[in-house]
Amino acid sequence: MKNQKLQPWIRCLLIFCGLALIIVLFVPMWRIDLVAPQYPEGLMLLIYPDKLAGNVDIINGLNHYIGMKTLHTADFPEFRLLPYIIGFFAAAFILVAVSGRKKLVYALCILFVVFGIVAMYDFWRWEYNYGHNLNPEAAIIVPGMAYQPPLIGFKQLLNFGAYSMPDIGGWIFIGAGAVLVFCSIVVWRSSINMIQKIKPVPVIATFLLVWLSSCNTGPEPIKTGTDNCYFCKMTLSDNRFGAELITTKGKIFKFDDVHCILSYLKTKDVEVPNIKDIYLTNFCSDHQLINVTKSFLLNSADLRSPMGGNIAAFDNRDSLSKIQGHYPGNPVNWKDLLKQ
Repeated sequence: MKNQKLQPWIRCLLIFCGLALIIVLFVPMWRIDLVAPQYPEGLMLLIYPDKLAGNVDIINGLNHYIGMKTLHTADFPEFRLLPYIIGFFAAAFILVAVSGRKKLVYALCILFVVFGIVAMYDFWRWEYNYGHNLNPEAAIIVPGMAYQPPLIGFKQLLNFGAYSMPDIGGWIFIGAGAVLVFCSIVVWRSSINMIQKIKPVPVIATFLLVWLSSCNTGPEPIKTGTDNCYFCKMTLSDNRFGAELITTKGKIFKFDDVHCILSYLKTKDVEVPNIKDIYLTNFCSDHQLINVTKSFLLNSADLRSPMGGNIAAFDNRDSLSKIQGHYPGNPVNWKDLLKQ
């Protein structure tokens, strides 16, 4: 095409991303949360572009017992380099937008994606070294046990549940990368005379909706025979029963029985304001998870659920009535169960 300049709306997106990356310099990029019975409030390791923060001293004390090296900001050269790299990319986004040259968009996109891959590999290598290179004279030694936290997601480490996920800065960085890739695709398509098929406003709106929805945490399928109940530690065995609690931070706790989740809630390990949603397994159909606020509950001794809760959940009243003919019992209310 004769016009080799970027369209105004693409320039605006790039400038917005460049300004957003400046914010990354002042907020945590990643976080690792540790939850255990002896620390019901949880421990948190925050990773900023230039330092470690959170409950570093407590975590270091625990690491000492299992032979893991203590964590110190000064031990990581990445913290000296990362602020400059982020600053470079923030400036690069803005300069590419100002220049309006399409080839620079491609170059920036490749550079940004490559940096993202290298950064994630470096983070994984960092976790691997700390989780595997243990002091053989540590107070607690479990043969064959490693303490590498997950790169992203959840992992059980002895009695600690470890959650690793992006924090504010990480999500901004991921979002900027996604926008850059999107702009690169649009620019490439425009170079082969296909830009007229793309309606910028609907595409941007759709992209932002998908991006925002991807940050929302929904229920995670319960896998019988694999997942363990967070309260009783038993393997989930019956796909007709089960429950799931999701916190406002996106942590997911799975239970094998309504009895277990009710018992867990009484421990106050997770305060009510920190609970985002609670789901129960639908006794019928394909046993999908249904929000407890939309469920109909039946209490029957004949149900014989794994831990004796003997409560089944249904997504409609008709299903409950039909099952009630096979399992005589009484409908119950979730709020009443919480008061027991």
